[in-house]
Amino acid sequence: MTRDDLFARYQAAAAAYRTHQATCTSCTDTSRCPAGQRLYESFAGLQDAYLNRQRRQRR
Repeated sequence: MTRDDLFARYQAAAAAYRTHQATCTSCTDTSRCPAGQRLYESFAGLQDAYLNRQRRQRR
């Protein structure tokens, strides 16, 4: 997986989560519906992976 691929996946996951959050009446800042939770976890995992890669490259 290239850095650009990881970044693109991270950004796509963020966009998917934002889109869901904007239309879901069940999701709040502190709780999420099952679909929202899945999207958030995907976004958060990809964000962590991307940021960890960035930190490793700066060392």
